Amino acid sequence: MDVADLLEELYGRVPDVARKAVAGLPTARLTEPPRPGANTIAWLIWHVARVQDHHVSELMIEKQLWAQNEGYAARFGLPADPHNTGYGHTPEQMAAVRPDDGGALLDYLDAVWRRSRAFLARLTPPELDRIVDRRWDPPVTMGVRLVSVADDNLQHAGQAAYARGLLEG
Repeated sequence: MDVADLLEELYGRVPDVARKAVAGLPTARLTEPPRPGANTIAWLIWHVARVQDHHVSELMIEKQLWAQNEGYAARFGLPADPHNTGYGHTPEQMAAVRPDDGGALLDYLDAVWRRSRAFLARLTPPELDRIVDRRWDPPVTMGVRLVSVADDNLQHAGQAAYARGLLEG
């Protein structure tokens, strides 16, 4: 297995977990916290897509899909702010993430995944060593950034599946 195949396998698991967490739930359930102040399924899946879109777009040196297509933000009742990925959200900001329905969540995530998959398929091992963020010590390479995004994505998608279980009792 080469690097591109490995990364595609890793990132390809995220939409599957998200789809299972969202499948068949009405918007009211997607936006219901499992307990007061907890993240909703909607926020968790939105955050998964936003983090991947934000970070992979940065690696590609291209605009985020969120910022390119006002339709995505409108389907969530949010402005198309490219800096808003959910990091540091208060409970009020989390509650403001209100997708039209589960389709809005999955459509955006699927578009981000398609773009990421095309990028990952072209990567070569030497590219993974390219420094992409010098604000850290040691500086962050593309490979480390991609692992961090996958880690964040899988954790939050798993939390959405767990939240669904809590809500369904």
